[in-house]
Amino acid sequence: MRRYKRPVSVLVLIHTPDLQVLLLERAAHPGYWQSITGSQEAGERLPETAIREVAEETGIAASVDELHDWQITNSYEIFAEWRHRYAPGVLHNTEHVFALQLPTERPVAIAPGEHLNYCWLPWRQAAAKCFSWSNRDAILMLPERLAEG
Repeated sequence: MRRYKRPVSVLVLIHTPDLQVLLLERAAHPGYWQSITGSQEAGERLPETAIREVAEETGIAASVDELHDWQITNSYEIFAEWRHRYAPGVLHNTEHVFALQLPTERPVAIAPGEHLNYCWLPWRQAAAKCFSWSNRDAILMLPERLAEG
């Protein structure tokens, strides 16, 4: 039996206190930069999905307690080229936004085959570099979210 991806995902902004943001370049689309993303697996709580994806995509081991759930969800149409990963008729994904603050920028271990490169950028530059509107919008909210505590 074929296992389809769930149309529920996480977006995790990894950043420093001085608003440097980690971006990853997609292997399937060179030049497309994004924060950490990934689909929820069966039986997983969303914070667990976020922590798992951070570890898989960057090698950073974090705990659920370090994660900030922004209580923001975005719904978007799944790109046609990726719809085969989902059950027939599934056209939209619901994305949940989280943030993870690190004390400083640090090297990361990108997932081979999934990403080509990574970079740390000031938040405005990171937002401008993202191909995803939801990722861009989340990064643009970062200063306000940090000010809220």
